[in-house]
Amino acid sequence: MRLDSLGDVLLMGPALRALRTGASRLDLLVSPAGAPAAELLPGIDDVITFDAPWVGYEPPPVDSPGVLALVELLRERGYDEAVIFTSFHQSPLPMALLARLAGIRRVAGTSEDYAGSLLDVRHRRLADGAPDTGGPEGGHEVRAALALARAAGHELPRGDDLRLRLRPLGQPTGLAASLPQNYVVVHPTASVSSRSIPDPQTADLVDGLLAAGWHVVVTGAFSAPADPPPRVGSLAPADSRPVTDARGRTSFAELAQILAGAQCVVSVNSGPAHLAAAVGTPVVSLFAPVVPVERWGPWGVPARVLGDQYAGCRGTRARECPIDGHPCLSGVSGDEVVDAVRELVGSEVVVA
Repeated sequence: MRLDSLGDVLLMGPALRALRTGASRLDLLVSPAGAPAAELLPGIDDVITFDAPWVGYEPPPVDSPGVLALVELLRERGYDEAVIFTSFHQSPLPMALLARLAGIRRVAGTSEDYAGSLLDVRHRRLADGAPDTGGPEGGHEVRAALALARAAGHELPRGDDLRLRLRPLGQPTGLAASLPQNYVVVHPTASVSSRSIPDPQTADLVDGLLAAGWHVVVTGAFSAPADPPPRVGSLAPADSRPVTDARGRTSFAELAQILAGAQCVVSVNSGPAHLAAAVGTPVVSLFAPVVPVERWGPWGVPARVLGDQYAGCRGTRARECPIDGHPCLSGVSGDEVVDAVRELVGSEVVVA
């Protein structure tokens, strides 16, 4: 169970592989926002969606019939175990209660709160290699999820490289099939404005990459909107330069194909940054420190992090930038991005 967004679901990959080892069936319960990512993960038998009223940026009101329907579905399927994955600031206990009501025999989650009889395995989150100091210190989300799986008694198979993975994507289709061999993707937006960059800065980064000789693909919303996507600075439709505006023109799976074919992905901290890592493409991360890069940075691929990680917004979890001028990312120049891309293309990394 992981009731969060796209990137959160993708980062569960190694933990889900641990759960799958020795299991006859593995289903994944996610939010509607996380479902497109869940559908791409290997080893999942079924994806169940539930719009929970205790998570998300705009949580829905409590839907009693919907909650009861979920409990009945879980009961009908007769699960032996539920493992509830959360971020460090979330509680697994609401979902644990529903799992208990559904008759699931064993429930595991990471919780600082007293869980009563709701959790059989009450795991505590620690920083990588840190002693138990009683708090939810650091540690990357991949390792935190894997630590919970291990606490519940599930280990990765020997030789697993800890990287993120997707189901086979097949041959490129649609827009992905029309792109040249050497291109760089720029993904400038996240689900919240505090982690995004504005249009003029996006245009500046694109201009720098074009000047360096790259074809540039700009990505954004992955589901096609009813109206054409907005223009971004110099990315006007009449622009004759080698720019492909893919915003709103792909499904999430098609976006994965585009990212898989790229030489490098330049992205803010968002689901597509983790999707790029899942297909093995290097990432230049324009990372706003409203959440810690140690927890949410690119995982398992060559990566460079740009942006002031000590800006005043550090650790605030703000959805809108709390400081005028967006100083953590506004200082990132096109030249810096070009240098980072050049450094990463052709590099290799080993996940310890």
